[in-house]
Amino acid sequence: MLKSLYLHNRFFYAIIFLVLLLVASYSLEWLFPIAKVLVIVLAGLVILDIFLLYAKKNAFKASRKTFERLSNGDKNPIHLEVKNLYNFPVQVKIIDELPEQFQERNFHIFENLASQESKSITYFLRPTKRGEYDFGALNVFVASPIRMIMRRFQFSQNVKVPTYPAFFALKKYEILAFSNHLTEMGIKKIRRFGNNREFEQIKEYVQGDDIRTINWKATARRNTLMTNHYQDERSQNVYNIIDKGRTMKMPFEGLSLLDYAINASLVMSKVTLNKDDKAGLITFGHKIDVVLPATREPMQMNKIIENLYKQKTAYKEANFERLYLTIKHKIKQRSLLLLYTNFESLSSMMRQIGFLRKISASHLLVVIIFYNTELDKMIFQEPTTTEEIYNQTIAEKLAFEKKLIIKELRKYGIQAILTKPQDLTVNAINKYLEIKAKGLL
Repeated sequence: MLKSLYLHNRFFYAIIFLVLLLVASYSLEWLFPIAKVLVIVLAGLVILDIFLLYAKKNAFKASRKTFERLSNGDKNPIHLEVKNLYNFPVQVKIIDELPEQFQERNFHIFENLASQESKSITYFLRPTKRGEYDFGALNVFVASPIRMIMRRFQFSQNVKVPTYPAFFALKKYEILAFSNHLTEMGIKKIRRFGNNREFEQIKEYVQGDDIRTINWKATARRNTLMTNHYQDERSQNVYNIIDKGRTMKMPFEGLSLLDYAINASLVMSKVTLNKDDKAGLITFGHKIDVVLPATREPMQMNKIIENLYKQKTAYKEANFERLYLTIKHKIKQRSLLLLYTNFESLSSMMRQIGFLRKISASHLLVVIIFYNTELDKMIFQEPTTTEEIYNQTIAEKLAFEKKLIIKELRKYGIQAILTKPQDLTVNAINKYLEIKAKGLL
């Protein structure tokens, strides 16, 4: 019993009050009898409180429900189910033993429950690293209406939950795609060009359709605007290539650039398969790690998820020469290659431009680099000291150099995207849809 018995704050307030009263009774003797009575009353309340809370053996129930896996970088709901089996209302303090990765030492939830009342409680966790997260016990401290002591109920809810790349974004894409509301995600409706598409069917005209596809004969027969719909060329190879070098270790809003690239690759792979193209994956650092050939097999998405789950950055520089040789020997068919990397300076990019040009000669290469959003804070703030002026000047130089990198890549005929980390997924999808619409692959 002693291990589960804790003193309530109200008990300490009462003790402090009694001590002050006893101290005051040295000067005002008439207070001493009152103080003695209050001590007896306090002792009686404590005994009564102990009796109320410990009269039942299993007087409280609590459990935790989580998903089978957490989504990295997203707010994941954690559900708690609690039930008061006492015959009186209680105040509870819930302390869930969270995984050490969150470094949360002051997590608690306060609730009031009526007699025999059940309640569902939801809180959210946002993991920023992939891997296994260990949840510990669920501790519930229950206080009666007297609130002199608390009884701790400890429920063994130890569980390991793996954290995978952001599959919440994947589900969101699927829902919006199914309901034809992808613009809510930031995905643009791309105007289609070229003649690389096959006729599919005739449909009623909707806003946004190309007026050049209007079928006038069908329009005359139906007395409403009808348009020809075409399907894009299918079964094209699309590879997400992820740089795992030291430049991808840089964090933004808790996530590393590698994690942003992994999350974007996951959604891009799903988009690719939904478009009836083949999705593949390559990850590399100082050496080649994963080479997953592009295919449309039913289990391809699961293979991509499992391979992305275990990726880690390295402190060595990425080897673009090995990447070029791997692509040359492994990918024989012309493919769309989305390369997620990061160059902080023009000189670092120029050291790799030879390999990028060789890759671009055989495939449609899209180099995606990240804009450092922290620079904006320095650029747009009003400097007040000489040091801040220097910092602002350097920030402007670094931001301008990123634009020069994009310009230099495009000069050599290489498609390039400069994106904020949080906009990566949307910008990558829009570029893929643009390439499909223009028939560039």
